[in-house]
Amino acid sequence: MALKQVNAVVVGAGAGGGVVAKELSEAGLSVVLLERGGWATFEQHGHDELISQRITILGNAFGPDDERYRRVVSAGPGKWRVVLPSEGGYNNNAACVGSGTVSYGAMAWRFMEKDFRMRSTYGAVAGSTLEDWPISYSDLEPFYEKAEWEIGVAGDMSTNPFSPPRRKPYPMPPFPLNREGETLQAAAKKLGFHPFPVPMLRNSVPYNGRAACIKCRYCVGFACEVNAKCGTHNTVIPAAIATGNCNVRTHCVAKEVAVDDRGFAKGVSYFDADDREQFQPADLVVVSASATETARLLLNSKSKLFPTGAGNRSDWVGRNLQGHAYAGAWGLFEQETFDDVGAGATIAISDFNHGNPGLAGGAMLANEFIRLPYLFADRRPPGAPSWGKAHKDFQRRFYKRSMSVMGPVQEMPVFDARVEVDPEVKDHWGIPVARISGHRHPHDVEIGRFTSSKAELWLKEAGAIQTWTNVPGLGVSGGQHQAGTCRMGNAPKTSVTNKHGQLHDIPNIFVADGSLHVTNGGFNPALTIMALGYWVGDYIRKNWKGPKSFRS
Repeated sequence: MALKQVNAVVVGAGAGGGVVAKELSEAGLSVVLLERGGWATFEQHGHDELISQRITILGNAFGPDDERYRRVVSAGPGKWRVVLPSEGGYNNNAACVGSGTVSYGAMAWRFMEKDFRMRSTYGAVAGSTLEDWPISYSDLEPFYEKAEWEIGVAGDMSTNPFSPPRRKPYPMPPFPLNREGETLQAAAKKLGFHPFPVPMLRNSVPYNGRAACIKCRYCVGFACEVNAKCGTHNTVIPAAIATGNCNVRTHCVAKEVAVDDRGFAKGVSYFDADDREQFQPADLVVVSASATETARLLLNSKSKLFPTGAGNRSDWVGRNLQGHAYAGAWGLFEQETFDDVGAGATIAISDFNHGNPGLAGGAMLANEFIRLPYLFADRRPPGAPSWGKAHKDFQRRFYKRSMSVMGPVQEMPVFDARVEVDPEVKDHWGIPVARISGHRHPHDVEIGRFTSSKAELWLKEAGAIQTWTNVPGLGVSGGQHQAGTCRMGNAPKTSVTNKHGQLHDIPNIFVADGSLHVTNGGFNPALTIMALGYWVGDYIRKNWKGPKSFRS
């Protein structure tokens, strides 16, 4: 039996899709929200360190985690290999309602004003497609604010002179510094840095009917046992459902967006939980499936007018794949620095996001989340034994006497870092899989060396007796912070959507996830993706005039 026509289909219930579904539902539109995974619960995995620590070879606690979801990645010039979600190189994002917002560390960063004006600030970078966003920080600021208050952020920027302007403070007070944070704060001030508490999408106090964080060590990589971590699964998606206008369908894998001979989207074909192909007709479609899967879906959406995929007339869909090259340093200490106060990351600096001599950008630096024992076993200084008695002795001595300071390097977008669809390999449902290839820009390594040296300096000032740095390589980027594959822009020949996330070529298809990012900032991108969800949703609801909207 044919499914009833709805106003909007939103594909992907993550940071962006969940927000858009809520915005449209509250505006009175009928919405179907498709999610390839299910509703995640703490009880499914609890504090199972082996599958929840983002060590992909041991599995992904919140999926996908089987051979149905294979991908293809580059194995050298002209060579390819098939990878599963549990293998390195897959560049996974969680498959569940809320996606990565269920298990993320929940850092809640606004991008800085210069992050939206990278080309204007630094000029052209050879070998890069560096460009300004078509929107400014001031355009997005009200939507950052809305995300902070509706989803919930704890923080305080009063001691951060580099913070972009804001109209309202955070709705919740910041988390207090733990022992690491107190040690690093004193050292930062001695060095002339400007430390401040890390803003978090976690309840520091009871908020919006949910409990405060209990500060357990199991946070990043895990669901929250008291529901204090703020994601779309426990905020905006329930609000969308409560309107009576939003139908969330789980375990549904999107196949393609159907486009008619006039060049408008008709709806979405997908496979339901019983592997039956369904077609959901809709007046408009919002794709928010992550930078990898959004590009894949559009590229698989071929039609008479768009034989290479929806929105791909200029061959920009899937291009400019970015994530974050993490750089920083480790330090070992004589005294115990570990006090078992989760989530661990409490202090940061933004002194080196911009204004670094000879560099185009930089990174925020913060102390890291609590390293559980299994993950810490992989953190060793160069030349240290990784097995046997010496390894065990190191683990016993330094597990509670170590610190890490890291930051996400703002990467230079590269045209040939990309997502394609493989011409031969298909998934369980017969859909061509994503094929990932390319490399980081060499400038990312330069920035990484610089920011890791500052992290090492900070640790030494804090009293570290031994330090070593971590500098990224040139391998393809993506991962949890994947972005850029459907960048927004004013020129259809060098971007996929306009500034409202609307495909240049197909006006009733929108994108609302990290795919829109022209550049990915030197910060974790979750709050920016949420803000863009509000931005795109706001444009749709203000211009919605009925089923024939966005058809000219």
